[in-house]
Amino acid sequence: MNVYTTDKIRNVVLLGHGGCGKTSLAEAMAYLAGLTSRMGKIDDGNTISDFGKEEQKRHFSISTSLIPLEWEGVKINLLDTPGFFDFVGEAEEAIAAADAAIIVVSGKSGVEVGTEKAWEMCEKYKLPRMVFVTDMDLDNASFKNVVETLTEKYGKRMAPFHLPIRENEKLIGYVNVISETANKWQGKDAVEIPVPEYSKENLKLYRDTLMETVAETSEEFMDRYFSGETFSDAEIRSALRTNIHDGSVVPMTMGSSLLCYGIYTLLDDIVKYFPSPEDCKIAGISTKTNEIFQADYDFSKAKSAFVFKTIVDPFIGKYSLIKVCSGVFKPDDMIYNIDKDVEEKVSKLYTLQGNKPIEVSELHAGDIGAIPKLTAARTGNSLSTKANVIKYAMFDISTPYTYMRYRPVNKADVDKISQSLQKMMHEDLTLKNVNDSDNGQMLIYGMGDMHLDVVCSRLKNEYKVEITLEKPKIAFRETIKKKSDVEYKYKKQSGGHGQYGHVKMRFEPADDITVPYVFEEEVVGGAVPKNFFPAVEKGLQESVVRGPLAAYPVVGVKAILYDGSYHPVDSSEMAFKVATSQAFKKGFMEAGPVLLEPIASLKVTVPDSYTGDVMGDLNKRRGRVLGMNPVPGGKQTIEAFVPMMSLTGYCTDLRSMTGGRGEYEYTFDRYEQAPSDIQEAQVKERADKVAEGNVEA
Repeated sequence: MNVYTTDKIRNVVLLGHGGCGKTSLAEAMAYLAGLTSRMGKIDDGNTISDFGKEEQKRHFSISTSLIPLEWEGVKINLLDTPGFFDFVGEAEEAIAAADAAIIVVSGKSGVEVGTEKAWEMCEKYKLPRMVFVTDMDLDNASFKNVVETLTEKYGKRMAPFHLPIRENEKLIGYVNVISETANKWQGKDAVEIPVPEYSKENLKLYRDTLMETVAETSEEFMDRYFSGETFSDAEIRSALRTNIHDGSVVPMTMGSSLLCYGIYTLLDDIVKYFPSPEDCKIAGISTKTNEIFQADYDFSKAKSAFVFKTIVDPFIGKYSLIKVCSGVFKPDDMIYNIDKDVEEKVSKLYTLQGNKPIEVSELHAGDIGAIPKLTAARTGNSLSTKANVIKYAMFDISTPYTYMRYRPVNKADVDKISQSLQKMMHEDLTLKNVNDSDNGQMLIYGMGDMHLDVVCSRLKNEYKVEITLEKPKIAFRETIKKKSDVEYKYKKQSGGHGQYGHVKMRFEPADDITVPYVFEEEVVGGAVPKNFFPAVEKGLQESVVRGPLAAYPVVGVKAILYDGSYHPVDSSEMAFKVATSQAFKKGFMEAGPVLLEPIASLKVTVPDSYTGDVMGDLNKRRGRVLGMNPVPGGKQTIEAFVPMMSLTGYCTDLRSMTGGRGEYEYTFDRYEQAPSDIQEAQVKERADKVAEGNVEA
């Protein structure tokens, strides 16, 4: 592939609802740009961007893929992202590298929740954007409905550039709102035809709106507009380019990916209206001077880049996808990774067409490419030279809150599973593998049930290891509410030295429930010699690991050794340890044992219309709603305390309640006494664990 300078680059991300046609659009653009000789289809599993086996099997995108296109002397780095919410981390990585976005909307399905989420992401990162309405070849597709819905939601910013022309209920061409001309598609080309009568009313309406927008870009234009002058096409396009860059105008165009209609004009519009990296700003910190380094995609400055995505594929190897922020990257460069404090050599430079690496001789500032085999590099790392060390801020990635417990199907695979998950976590920052040692379980965190299902499937098919998912064990704790006074004498005679340990102890609630136990001794007259005190504490230490009530860890117990007796020959540390552990069991059960459950501090952000449903659902989950705070975009954040056990499966329930519009986050807050019915159920369920002394539940 040719080398492109900064002004000849466009970095564009495709966003939209799952199944709206992003991958098909990318395929049509690749075909028209001459990348492929025939268009692949999602159902056939032969598209450029959906190259993963899981993607081909499920017929939807799971990871972001890069497709560089060459169009009229410009390189368009197209980033095709998944639309399903479980893979939002992939979209967030792509947005970090993009300078503009195309929001894809199905003309048949209309504006969906994924469209709204895509818009919100563009607003958050201030990305210039364009809306492409696809599926316009279908009978019940409506461009007008999409225009009206988006105008109602986002105001006069929406500016249709094209209107569809239909003949015998088939899409045959388009009206260009700027030039006021009509074109009919013939193969890859378009021929001019008269503007149909039925389009003239909408054409006038949309053009008047466009002219108002153009007039508002300068006082001179405003004067000309009010004096009835018309603007030339060049003036209109120049003004629109400025408006599109600052987000005050969002062009809307349409077509059909399947028939390759409207794709030519879309590629033209990307080149004409979207910013090149030289129109964009980016800054890092120079660690030597501790001052801001304005990289601004300037090829003449010291070289620097950041890794926005990592691919660890068992078949094609490891690639670090980078966006060059300044300077020019070349093979054999020595680059320094400040995050890992490692200097590595760039062996080769590539650009990726889906999963196909294409070698390039250099990457200029603003370009996107891939470096193979950077062993230390991870997503979010900053790369520069040792002479000029630059650090870029890490971009935002969603936090995973859905988790399940997993077990290996084959116990011999434990290490292999851990290594495989580690590789997958390098690729996917929304995946977490957690060893919950307190509860003897391994947990896997993701963005939703589908995400975790894909992880299991990939482990089986790509890494040849299997795991089963099950409901996680909730981290209950045990404590006491009353006082007790017990004694226990451990006496054993079996020929030779016997065993003798005798303790009298009091148990009561400790002030601090963050510690398992507090040990004090009030022994007088040497009834229990001091050298056995550590053995008594050791007995306590072992006893609190698994409580007598339901085999959960014990917290907040104060144990006081106040008397006992010993035998000068038969007493030993082991005897006192056993006596203490038996006294603990007895004393704990006599001191009003209770189960404590973990309580989470939960924040749920939903549109106003869903607040009643969400609060009603939280009450059913034994939640205590604390209040609501309005947030921009007609939404409310509901704050509540909810038992952790009630949050299992909450992600799926919230999505179904709010049509996918609800978001939530939570943190562990404290422990609280569990209701008696919960306690009874847990004690009954875990009776065998208490009896067996089985830690693994």
